[in-house]
Amino acid sequence: MERLDLLNTLLQREKEKRDAALVEWREAERQAQATREQAQALVNYRGEYRQRWSAQFAQRAPIEILRCYQGFVERLEQAIGAQEGAADQAAARVQAAQARLRHRETKVATVQRLIERRLQAGAVREQRREQKAVDEAAQRLSWARVGVFSAA
Repeated sequence: MERLDLLNTLLQREKEKRDAALVEWREAERQAQATREQAQALVNYRGEYRQRWSAQFAQRAPIEILRCYQGFVERLEQAIGAQEGAADQAAARVQAAQARLRHRETKVATVQRLIERRLQAGAVREQRREQKAVDEAAQRLSWARVGVFSAA
């Protein structure tokens, strides 16, 4: 029984670790989603900005404004690239967290199966003990009857 208590304690610890891994994975998912949304917002803004200024440039614009526009678009492209890189890193963190979660789920399942096997083995041992006791009682009863008949 002491071993079963130890296994139950181990199972509880593994479940806690699994739950922590689940929280970590969910947080990584949330951060990755936010990072993707930020990257998409920058891409959308770039499209809107280009569309807004294309009409302005169709009517002639001073070269200084054109240079400012090009400089801003270049910085915007850099920001988009950096944000997409951050999104890629966030996706990698999600995959790593998911792998840790699967590992923890496997450990929990393994300990649960071990506990089930131990319980089944204990039940089989108990059933055999009971069967042996019943068989011995039947044999003693049989001998007692044989003894009664042979004495008569």
